[in-house]
Amino acid sequence: MSKPEEKARAKIDALLVAAGWAIQKYAEFKAKSSPKLGVAVCEHPVAAGDADYLLFVGGKAAGVIEAKKAGETLSGVAGQSMKYLNSFPDDLPAWYNPLQIHYESNGEEIYFRDRRDPKAKSRAVFAFHQPETLKAQLEEDQTIRTRFQSLPALVTEPLRKCQVGAINAIEASMAKGKQKALVHMATGSGKTFMACNLSWRLIKHAGIKRVLFLVDRRNLGKQALKEFEAFQPPGTAHRFGESYILKRLTSNSFDKDAKLVISTIQRLYSMLQGEVLTEDEEDTSGFEQDEREDGAPVPVTYNPKLPIEAFDLIIVDECHRSIYGRWRQVLDYFDAHLVGLTATPSPHTLAFFQRNRVYTYDYAQSVLDKVNVDYEIYRIRTKITEQGSEIEGEPGFHVPVRHLRTRRKRLRKLDRKLAYTGKQLDRAVVAPDQIRLVLQTFKNKLFTEMFPDRSGEWVPKTIIFAKDDNHAEDITLAVREVFDESNEFCQKITYKIGQTDPETLINSFRLDPEFRIAVTVDMIATGTDIKPVEALLFMRDVRSEIYYEQMRGRGVRTLPDTDLQAVTPDATTKTRFVLVDVVGVSETNKSIPQPMERKRSVSLEQLLKLVGQGKGDEEDFVSLATRLTRLAEEKGEDAELQVFKKCGRRLSDLAQGLFFAVDPDNIIEETKKKHGVLYTEAQLTEVAAELRGRAAKPFEDEGLITLILEIRSEIVLDEFSEDSLLESGFSQKDAQERVDKLSKFLEENKDQLEALQFLYELPQAKAKLTHEALRELAETLTSPPWTLSVEGLWRAYKRLEQAKVKGEPTLGLLTELIALVRFAIGKAESLESYSIQAEQRYNLWIGRQKKAGREFDDEQLAWLERIKRHLIANGEIVPADFQEVPALSGEGGIVQARAAFGKDLLHTLEDLNKALIA
Repeated sequence: MSKPEEKARAKIDALLVAAGWAIQKYAEFKAKSSPKLGVAVCEHPVAAGDADYLLFVGGKAAGVIEAKKAGETLSGVAGQSMKYLNSFPDDLPAWYNPLQIHYESNGEEIYFRDRRDPKAKSRAVFAFHQPETLKAQLEEDQTIRTRFQSLPALVTEPLRKCQVGAINAIEASMAKGKQKALVHMATGSGKTFMACNLSWRLIKHAGIKRVLFLVDRRNLGKQALKEFEAFQPPGTAHRFGESYILKRLTSNSFDKDAKLVISTIQRLYSMLQGEVLTEDEEDTSGFEQDEREDGAPVPVTYNPKLPIEAFDLIIVDECHRSIYGRWRQVLDYFDAHLVGLTATPSPHTLAFFQRNRVYTYDYAQSVLDKVNVDYEIYRIRTKITEQGSEIEGEPGFHVPVRHLRTRRKRLRKLDRKLAYTGKQLDRAVVAPDQIRLVLQTFKNKLFTEMFPDRSGEWVPKTIIFAKDDNHAEDITLAVREVFDESNEFCQKITYKIGQTDPETLINSFRLDPEFRIAVTVDMIATGTDIKPVEALLFMRDVRSEIYYEQMRGRGVRTLPDTDLQAVTPDATTKTRFVLVDVVGVSETNKSIPQPMERKRSVSLEQLLKLVGQGKGDEEDFVSLATRLTRLAEEKGEDAELQVFKKCGRRLSDLAQGLFFAVDPDNIIEETKKKHGVLYTEAQLTEVAAELRGRAAKPFEDEGLITLILEIRSEIVLDEFSEDSLLESGFSQKDAQERVDKLSKFLEENKDQLEALQFLYELPQAKAKLTHEALRELAETLTSPPWTLSVEGLWRAYKRLEQAKVKGEPTLGLLTELIALVRFAIGKAESLESYSIQAEQRYNLWIGRQKKAGREFDDEQLAWLERIKRHLIANGEIVPADFQEVPALSGEGGIVQARAAFGKDLLHTLEDLNKALIA
């Protein structure tokens, strides 16, 4: 045996032992007398030769391991394993003969296959399965993957159509042998309820032993557990939590009998590492980590207490970037089917799931289906928000500064001008008047423009998104001042609210009519359902489209009118929410640069001292440079000048020096300058050390370190600048985009759709508009890729051409499309409900009939009213409708209609069709 293969065997041995296998030589092995459940016998002879490892479970042969040297690829090795499986002697005890289980490994990679699976294929696994697991699998007549092939039909009641589609698509993917599946479902469409149904079905009918439901934060885990426990599977008398053990992980152990486990990725990682994790450490959102470009990938090692087979199914709720970046190895550790749920699939997410997006149900479609409500963007722009401001300094002048952690205030000398930009607002400088002006504008416009139909007594439930906890504190105090309300009116919901339980506050915000405005950073930015919310006020920008979608999703939920009125008494129904954009969050490019930070767990103070003491490695230099660059961007010119005054170099220059010192290309160039192109490795190392020493030199000064930490921990209070309003109003950009999309739809479909041919009055158009043609138009308009709604387009026209838009559309009225299209193509000068237009046309028609000498009796007028209502609702009436439509057939149908009109009935129908629709 070669040395590389010996090394591989040593690693394989260690992996087997870690998983609970005993390793024995063939000469020493006696199957029936072994005290261990699982034994891996080395070089066991079979007819085809000596198997590298023959696996025995409970005294019976189960499978083989084919060992290869490190670096050798494994995809073609399965054929060798098959020779051993198929040549196992008949006189030895075996679970199956031929054997069914085989592994291939080079010590670094492991491939596994159970030949009993349909179209069985090898898959990569992190480690070997434990003997107990193989025994349980071999005792079953069918594998899980086989059972996926014959799941019973889904009971669709009371599921939404989108939930039915998602479950069927996931199960179909599993039946095809796919290990991963991604579901794109809009926020608010019921992903958790869908996951409840899916989990129960696969536990009940596919025999999976345990499901892991992975959440973003601790409070979302609590919320999910309640929903799973309360879920009552169709056709059963018991709830999920009564039939099976369901657990949310709060420590580093879990009930082995639990069928469903709920956890954060942080908790799962701490269990694998055997580290203690407090519940508070599960409160940081992965979306916030993405915003901060937070952390390098975490290392994972095998832990027999949480083996790779601990879960058969992992459902990842709301997939954020760090799940498939920093935490990816945690997911890769488990030999489980993975289902991802996301409202906005990113390239990272699609790549991780091997582009197997099995189902799509986006936000636009959810609005059309009345699952969610639409929204409008209201823009508030102020001078300081966008341009920043400046504080004039002079000798003897002091400016107040506040410590970010303790909020202690002190006065700092300012003998020169301090200028700051809009981006540095609330990072380097707080401008109280900017916060006041934004909130005052919000208050002033709330009932005049955003919710003009309300009494003004009840501020719609509102969430304000702040940049950090200090910003949230400032906003909370300012809201109470501007609205002249009590503490109960506006409260902060973050992780830093003293002894108050955040869950209690969240529930209070849902149900308490007195609690109108919640200020948060990220605690209720994702996942948390607060259905009565009707306004979102963004006083922070976000770079991630996924995070923005999540935050925006806090307003999309629908709820019964009675539930809304219970907390907002002057509301009637929730038809939309208003997104108040203060910082341009609806306009900025949502792209995230790849993270450079490599040592997030090391504090800034530790990094400064490590580098200053000459102990920093390359990663320390890069991490420190990244943080100093970010600090310079956040704190601005004032910080740059403070550092320059201390050490003669600007803060950003210090950061660039650190980057330069560890850049391989720079090191080579500097070495060439000093030693020529034929430099030695020793000379390269020498120059690298010189560059690091030069870049680290300033950080030997304890005073500089103290100053940098002080700059980071303090924020200037600009109590002197007065802000001014630049603009307030509904977003024209959003409205124009919708109208432009409609124009494109009409142009691309006017020759294909029969209804558009009629409304455009094209030569090929039919003589009249039919109900079927109108229905086809509606279905095409509301389907991908257009997904446009009449209500949303109506609002868009109202924002762009308010003088021409009269009233609101009648919800669900098919013929509103006629009014909308006519206005869009210039066939009507104003946009008003088709029902109003039809009433006017009907009255004109009656007048024309009277003028022509035709009078109608009471019976005929009653029938004309019914016919008119049917035309308004459907766009067409035909004789068959008198027998099929209850509103007509219930009044005697075609018989009574003919009795009333006689031979004039058909002519009357055609004339009314033409008068009301043409």
